Amino acid sequence: MTTRSPRPPSLLAQPSYLASQVSKYGRRHLESVLAERGLVLGHEAVLSALDDFGALSQQQLADSLDFDKSNLVARIDDLEHRGLVARTKDPADRRRNKVELTPAGQKLVDELQTAALESQRGFLDMLSQAEQRTLVSLLRRVLDANDADRGREQ
Repeated sequence: MTTRSPRPPSLLAQPSYLASQVSKYGRRHLESVLAERGLVLGHEAVLSALDDFGALSQQQLADSLDFDKSNLVARIDDLEHRGLVARTKDPADRRRNKVELTPAGQKLVDELQTAALESQRGFLDMLSQAEQRTLVSLLRRVLDANDADRGREQ
């Protein structure tokens, strides 16, 4: 049974409005999982990128996450202070730092992946598994297309 939304119909016709509002629910679920571990979304993004790509320069990390480098440095500082990442000089360019996961960081990432996926399942429970896969696929297509545009703008 579908209930009538209290939201303005003109906004409900806008995909960007729908995506932002649905995103808020997913973020809340994920943020609570992260908060239990003293983390925020930016921390998880850094840890996940390093897990997926391996050691990266701070600039590569900022580019892969579409983060402002100055905001990223604070997140890296937090994670380094907690012993979850380490900065080392890049052997190819000694002026540049590489950031990599420590063993403690890798252990946390492994734990977070399961918890984060579970948090996302909770807020999408009203969709079947096939619908969830379709939703993720469609969102990825939109993101990939817009990322390609972002790359051309730079």
